[in-house]
Amino acid sequence: MNKYLIMGCCFMGLQLNAQTKKVSFVRNAKQQKVDVLIGDKPFTSFLYPDNLEKPILYPLQTASGLTVTRGFPLDKRGNERTDHPHHVGLWFNYESINGLDFWNNSYNIPAEKKSKYGWIRNVRVTALKDGAAKGTLNYIANWERQDRTALLKEATTFVFSGTDYTRTIDRTTTLTAQKDTVYFKDIKDGMLGIRVTRELELASDKEESYTDNNGIVTKIAPGKNGATGDYLTSAGKKGNDAWGTRANWCVLFGVKDQQQVSVAVIDHPKNPGYPTYWHARDYGLFAANPLGQAIFSKGKESMNLTLKPGESVTFRYRVVIASAIQQTPELLNKQAAEFGK
Repeated sequence: MNKYLIMGCCFMGLQLNAQTKKVSFVRNAKQQKVDVLIGDKPFTSFLYPDNLEKPILYPLQTASGLTVTRGFPLDKRGNERTDHPHHVGLWFNYESINGLDFWNNSYNIPAEKKSKYGWIRNVRVTALKDGAAKGTLNYIANWERQDRTALLKEATTFVFSGTDYTRTIDRTTTLTAQKDTVYFKDIKDGMLGIRVTRELELASDKEESYTDNNGIVTKIAPGKNGATGDYLTSAGKKGNDAWGTRANWCVLFGVKDQQQVSVAVIDHPKNPGYPTYWHARDYGLFAANPLGQAIFSKGKESMNLTLKPGESVTFRYRVVIASAIQQTPELLNKQAAEFGK
């Protein structure tokens, strides 16, 4: 019997016995954060401090308490990479909006170049609702130029849930153009991104260099030590072959502290560009980018999404983090079907 089928049967059996956990929130307005608890255990925190260029969920933990996100730059852990300081936790933004780069902005950008980068700020948490089976967090924010002129108004709803083996985030984000027409140029870096822990990276023996939209180069050293990760998409692409391909879900799985862990991202049929392209790198960046079509298709497709003042676009994603046993294609197809209803 195929290993995925065996694992699927085991996981489905565990799922039948898994108990849905209550979800609760602890808000600290002074620190600009909201802690998310599932079954009274820490899962993640919604962070939106003024000195961070975007709101994030950080860190992300499994039901068994293992952290699946990289610590840097907020927390430095031994044996972790320290590249791309804008890769932190789970976030949502884009590399080219009216020529402004929201994706690559961080404390590392020189002051003389900062005007080329956008900033998601003026974040306000508008609602929190605990629940026996799920909890919701709503916030609004502005996607701004450095002079604080808003290009987009963001309204996001997170729905958190969990069982004995899983943690799930359903994210719905609506972006509304303000006074100017907003143009999303087809480009590589976007939109829903996660930077994962060392153990979930793919083993690599080569040095690589990546250049952002403004010419800033980041070098990535080879990484083998502790890396156990691998990608699989709904289209059957594995490992590095997942990058730049379309699929309605992608899962990254590996072993941490002798325990199987996985992070799956599921696209929604109503999203622009469905099924999304996967910007899934071996060094630990795991992202869904439906808008970079010209890049990923090598010019065969294009999108160049444009919103006139007052027009909106909505993006929906499900993130499923599992521990103790691997998620399987069968299970993820069922998750995708449920999420897409």
